[in-house]
Amino acid sequence: MKLKTILTFIYLCTSVPLFLFFKAELLVWVSFFINFLLITGITYFHLNLEKTYSPFLTSFIVFFYLFGIVAPIIQISSFDGVNSPFPTNFPYNSGAIIHANFLIFIFCSVFFLVYVFLKKTYKINSRIAVIETQTKYSTPLVILVLFLLCVIIVATNFNYLLEDIIKSIYDNKIESVFSLLLKKKVLFYIPLGAIGYTLAYLKRKNKINTNTLVAAIILLSLVFILFFFKNPLTEKRNALGPIYITLIYIFKPKLINTNSKFFLFLFLSLVILFPLMSTFTHMDGTIFELLNNPYLIVKSFIRFGAISTAYSSLNYDAFANIMASVDYVNLNGLSFGYQLLGTIFFFIPRGIWTLKPMSTGELVGNHLIENHGYSFSNLSNSIVSEGYINFGFLGVVLFAIVLSYFVIFFMRWMKSGDFLKEIMAFYFAVHLIFLLRGDLANGLTYYVGPLIASYFIPKIIESLLTKRK
Repeated sequence: MKLKTILTFIYLCTSVPLFLFFKAELLVWVSFFINFLLITGITYFHLNLEKTYSPFLTSFIVFFYLFGIVAPIIQISSFDGVNSPFPTNFPYNSGAIIHANFLIFIFCSVFFLVYVFLKKTYKINSRIAVIETQTKYSTPLVILVLFLLCVIIVATNFNYLLEDIIKSIYDNKIESVFSLLLKKKVLFYIPLGAIGYTLAYLKRKNKINTNTLVAAIILLSLVFILFFFKNPLTEKRNALGPIYITLIYIFKPKLINTNSKFFLFLFLSLVILFPLMSTFTHMDGTIFELLNNPYLIVKSFIRFGAISTAYSSLNYDAFANIMASVDYVNLNGLSFGYQLLGTIFFFIPRGIWTLKPMSTGELVGNHLIENHGYSFSNLSNSIVSEGYINFGFLGVVLFAIVLSYFVIFFMRWMKSGDFLKEIMAFYFAVHLIFLLRGDLANGLTYYVGPLIASYFIPKIIESLLTKRK
């Protein structure tokens, strides 16, 4: 049986019952079905007509299918009455639902049309950039320096990491935001770039000698260090997913190096694997408490990991937050780019920029607290919401265009012949799920950090060592 046939079967088995048993007002039902037809059309193009490997479009499709169709339909279907609230306490409102679906339709349509246009404009060829593509200047000395840098980071942060492993990742830590981001989003990502750099060297040499043996030992050590830095006891899923999937792409590319393979992998991961991972990444107890009382793991699974209830949790609040964002704009007006400034200049500390806007997720969260009796302000906020809060309908169109441009930019990185660029392009494709879910400030920050660590730091070291020769 062909993979595309399996994909079609899984897609229909998920979608047909979803709409068949979806009891809602006619216009609400139709608004979701129209978006479903659009996503299905884009999916057909991606799996049957698109010749270029595009994990970016896969992530885009899977995100809007799950977060824009499956999750809200399941949430609405679970309501007892018309006044039942969404996970963020935003009340059921047919007009708000239809409006949100309209914004999603516009965003997806514009993104796809610009995506197709830019692909033709930049003449991105149909060949898949294979994993054997090499960096040009890989040297044993650069690899050694990167490895020593990683060892130093481990040594200077060993107690910090052990504390992370022993305690719950949700314990509040007395640490500045800048220090936390520098460690978790930059320093602890350096092994990922070092792994890519070392593997590129080994594949290019393709022979056994002293240098390659040492490089192979370093490669294994770097993988161990990366897992020490990034594991379910120290990180949440939005960080682990891109890292681990990128490692699959680095070491076993044939598993996910076609649109069909990656679509199947990502679809099943978001439907099954990620909800199950909630069992481990959302545990409230310390490791000692879990060992003494294993039932805490079962309670964690029931609370966070049960697949049947996962879509009614805050993990799938993207659709509800689009409605909440529209509600916020109706009461407070558009920000006219003020929120966007906070995203673009995320690296400026709030201590220096005292009027720096709060993240849009927090802004909408406060709105829900003040107007809908919610109790939690640290929410996600999808890119559709970001566009709307900044510039209204025009912002939705503008953000879709900008996103499609960056997707094409990273597609060109995948074809560049530079292995580090290829790795970080693929990492962006997986990270796109988090970026689309938002909020945009965190989505951008959490990619720029790993980009600096995994691409620019190895390149800077390479440049410095090359000049010394």
